[in-house]
Amino acid sequence: MPEFSHLHVHTQFSLLDGAADISKLYKKAAADGMKALAITDHGNMFGVFKFVAEAGKHNVKPIVGCEFYVVDDRHKKQFTKENRDVRYHQLFLAKNAQGYKNLVKLCSLGYMEGLYSKWPRIDKELILKYHEGLIATSCCIGASVPQAILKKGEEEAEKEFKWWLDLFGDDYYIELQRHNIPEQLTINETLLKFAKKHNVKVICSNDSHYVDQQDANAHDILLCVNTGDMQSTPIATDEEGGKGYRFGFPNDQFYFKTQAEMAQLFHDVPQSLDNTNEIVDKVEHLKLKRDILLPNFPIPSEFKIHADDVLNQWEYLRHLTMTGARQRYQDITPEVQERLDFELNTIKIMGFAGYFLIVSDFIKAGRDLGVFIGPGRGSAAGSVVAYCIGITNIDPIKYNLLFERFLNPDRKSMPDIDTDFDDEGRQKVIDYVVDKYGKNQVAQIVTYGSMAARTSIQDVARVLDVPLPDVNALKKLVPDTLGITLKEAFNQVDELKEILKGDDIRAKVLREAEKLEGSIRNTGVHAAGVIIAPEDITNIIPVATAKDSSLLITQFDGRVIEDAGVIKMDFLGLKTLTIIKDALRLIKQNYGVEIEIDNISLTDEKTFELYQHGDTNGTFQFESDGMQMYLRELKPDKFEDLIAMNALYRPGPIEYIPNFIARKHGREQVSYDLPDMEEYLADTYGITVYQEQVMLLSQKLANFTKGDADVLRKAMGKKDRKTLDKLKPQFIENAKKKGHDEKKLEKIWTDWEAFASYAFNKSHSTCYAFVAYQTAYLKAHYPAEYMAAVLNNQNNIEKISFFMEESRKMGIPVLGPDINESGLSFGVNKKGEIRFGMSGVKGVGEKAVESIIEEREANGPYENINDFARRVNSRTVNKKVYENLVYSGAFDCFGYHRAQFFFKPDNSPYNGIERLIKYNNDYQNSLNSSQASLFGGTSDANIPEPQMPECPDWGLLDKLKYEKDMIGIYLTGHPLDNYKFELDHFCSHQIKHLSLINKAKSGEMVAADAEEFNKIKNREIVIGGLVSNAQHRTTKTGKPFGSMMLEDYSDSFEIVMFGEEYVKQKLFFADGYFLQVKGMICERFRQKDNWEFKVIQITLLSDLRDKMARCLTIQLPLHELSESFITEMDGIVKANEEQNINRNCQLKFAVYDLEETISIEMPSKSLKIFPSNEFLEQLHLKNLTFKLN
Repeated sequence: MPEFSHLHVHTQFSLLDGAADISKLYKKAAADGMKALAITDHGNMFGVFKFVAEAGKHNVKPIVGCEFYVVDDRHKKQFTKENRDVRYHQLFLAKNAQGYKNLVKLCSLGYMEGLYSKWPRIDKELILKYHEGLIATSCCIGASVPQAILKKGEEEAEKEFKWWLDLFGDDYYIELQRHNIPEQLTINETLLKFAKKHNVKVICSNDSHYVDQQDANAHDILLCVNTGDMQSTPIATDEEGGKGYRFGFPNDQFYFKTQAEMAQLFHDVPQSLDNTNEIVDKVEHLKLKRDILLPNFPIPSEFKIHADDVLNQWEYLRHLTMTGARQRYQDITPEVQERLDFELNTIKIMGFAGYFLIVSDFIKAGRDLGVFIGPGRGSAAGSVVAYCIGITNIDPIKYNLLFERFLNPDRKSMPDIDTDFDDEGRQKVIDYVVDKYGKNQVAQIVTYGSMAARTSIQDVARVLDVPLPDVNALKKLVPDTLGITLKEAFNQVDELKEILKGDDIRAKVLREAEKLEGSIRNTGVHAAGVIIAPEDITNIIPVATAKDSSLLITQFDGRVIEDAGVIKMDFLGLKTLTIIKDALRLIKQNYGVEIEIDNISLTDEKTFELYQHGDTNGTFQFESDGMQMYLRELKPDKFEDLIAMNALYRPGPIEYIPNFIARKHGREQVSYDLPDMEEYLADTYGITVYQEQVMLLSQKLANFTKGDADVLRKAMGKKDRKTLDKLKPQFIENAKKKGHDEKKLEKIWTDWEAFASYAFNKSHSTCYAFVAYQTAYLKAHYPAEYMAAVLNNQNNIEKISFFMEESRKMGIPVLGPDINESGLSFGVNKKGEIRFGMSGVKGVGEKAVESIIEEREANGPYENINDFARRVNSRTVNKKVYENLVYSGAFDCFGYHRAQFFFKPDNSPYNGIERLIKYNNDYQNSLNSSQASLFGGTSDANIPEPQMPECPDWGLLDKLKYEKDMIGIYLTGHPLDNYKFELDHFCSHQIKHLSLINKAKSGEMVAADAEEFNKIKNREIVIGGLVSNAQHRTTKTGKPFGSMMLEDYSDSFEIVMFGEEYVKQKLFFADGYFLQVKGMICERFRQKDNWEFKVIQITLLSDLRDKMARCLTIQLPLHELSESFITEMDGIVKANEEQNINRNCQLKFAVYDLEETISIEMPSKSLKIFPSNEFLEQLHLKNLTFKLN
């Protein structure tokens, strides 16, 4: 039997078209004794690097190729039904390094110049230019020669065939395929004729899209995921499909067949099998992994003193470092000089000077552009060189941060400096890098979105048309563990095992989902990663394009990109830096003070008071409830406490926080296993918190080199038993030589092994503690400006509401928009109150707001509504803008109520707003008129100012409704404010608890939510709220049902009722009603995990006090009982009698004496009250506590 190798193979990287995992392909090829294997994904090279790297594990030769889409003109992007985009498939294989380079070029240009819809396309013009080193075949049924045979006849087909043959010569092969498709018989017959006539060698292939024949159905499901069709839709015969049809393969023959199967299939053309070996032998073994090529960084000529550019760059780096060191340290001590020499020497040996120069350059450029840049991030903060040249802003020597944690001097590996920028500034820095190095040398990095366990269940179930509740129930059975596979889930969950044993639709979903798990579903763009190449990037790696990026996108992802030879930088956007930048802008605006935030005192008393009280909402890193609790216990009073807490408050080390707190406050003894350990553990009260502590102690106790210390750190972090077993004897023996006790050394090593996997990177913790401290400093000293900045940087209404409430708790009023005080976004007025920004008002565009502010800043505040109407630009401030500003309350400052702007008197054709607009038009026309009056003035004097019509004001509910429509929240109050008493006393839960039902149904629930849901499921709960969007409808079968949104302070939830229950309660389904709803959270009948809120009873909130308040007991200390108290209470009760006819609530006094520990209840026999808001307010004013029964 002739040997055969597959040369036409699609992997999972033929997005949602290939279902073959690369490693499974290699395993099958190796098991079958195949010499080689090609990758030929559709139009891309996403999987190529992984494919070549994987080959070494299986002793199978990798052949890199691509199946391109070829069109007549790659630049043409407009088509019609009659004139469609005709794409032919074309297979190319890279014969050698030059061929690979051309494959990369063609693949990149397919995206850069030829992308239409989702297809990267090339044309013959490009093929003529970049064909050297490539092997071409006549490809599949969708290629140009086979299509010409089918549609244009043999003569035209031969012309096409000749074009390819003339270009590629001996590197052009006829490719035969047999997939039980009738047209292939015609094609193959003609192709064999051409082969004989033109003496062209024939190969055979199978258009492989999945590994095994039994994967055909899973692959078909994958195609449906791609097209959004149901599997039950009939398959069309062409790629485009048509109405009522979908794209699909005709049978189950498109799998990775064995050599024996291929020999059987092509038994009559044995040379076609053997000729695949000729191609395999022709192809050189490609090595894609290469050393990183740094872009050339230009340096001043006076530093070009060596023949080697790398050494010249180091000379310049040393100059910048020493210049920076003199600024940072003033007096360069021997300790600092020694550290600088060590770092510079390590950088010189490794040849990384260019890297530091590149990073330093774009960070300096960012600062010059006004971008806010973080003090550092990750292990780079351990470098004094980085500190001196401005890459970082934390002194590593002061905080015992280690360079070897960043760059191990004993092992060459690329440094990794990630940088935080303010959100807006990040793009400015990327633009600078693009301008400096060229758009063809800078790219963002691709990400591959794969089908995870739950996603694959969801996708498969949708294609198989499984009802949503059943899908959610299945998904929910998969444990909510990061990175869990379906195989692991099946082993862990008995219920999934049982379902798998069955033969119903659920079992089918699970089986097919397991096959498709891990499939590449889509590509995205890495949020931060940017690569900078030393030359045109398409000379090195393949690139693509993306709709959401103006830059090129690499086709290799971040895990392999540096192995492919280009440097990766992470440009991270950090919202906190945007908040700091915004706060400093507001502080300067209000106080004329420019704060150098990187130079603030780290011993500020007010800032530590804020931490000690746990008032950290809105600050960086320290705002969780648990952290606030520990801060109140710890009472931090030095910056090092914050660094430690930032490192400890994470899974694992969190259990050490109580000991840390107890030791700080002397409640627990601070002890050290060896006296020598105190130097590095004193700051953390004897507890090992940081990886750097382990590294320093291993050097001090056991003379580890800096490199060995870093190896130890890595081994402990990864629990690398082999390396740890090698290092332990070295540690024990070396430390014994220094006179340390072996038993104590054994204990130290055991403790390290237990904790070091949790130990945190101190460099990172220090940087982020510094950013956190800056936010706390601003919150402590400029609370209004800081909170306004926090509000400006929230992206959902819930967060805005939360921080508005936080501001109010801090005593800072948050006011609605105001035409004279509001800016574009949240700001702070002269009284220190936060003002809502006008651009936050719905339908008021930025241009309108900018023109209002511009005029106000140029010519002073608007004196009244007519002054505003006169001065405003009518092109940007139209009727809709007026209306929405009125609804939001922006004109309240002028003394008119909001209804007046909309009221149209019987005798007038205009309402208030229309009068103002007419006045503006008339006034502007008069200014434009060249006529002057007799006395030299303009004719505007004759234009009377409009009078706002008198009318009744809107009720509070209407006002609040419009307000919420305009700004998304109730600002001047809440419709439920009058019912706060009922919600507090007669409702057991809030509507946010009902929202857990939807999370439970979807199976997407975090642990905290699941715990909360377990408390309320299968229980009766009582909620209260305001009704909106009430609807009375009928089902398809004519039965009545109703729905309404119920909203309280916490959330909103849709309540739906059917049949008889609905008919009984339908009167309550009315917008604006305030209701108490009693119900049960339970599963629908015979529908496991399909939870609902089943309504039992509905009552008007307004009826509750009278019905439910039977007795109000005022609790009174004996010493407060006096004649004046009785007189005052008598007045309050009498006022209650006068105001309320219905009074059914008994009044009691419970008088108690704390010293004698006695209490006596005194009910009033004749007096009854109604617990109205006014009555309760009077009790609050007198600081009286009461309870209601």
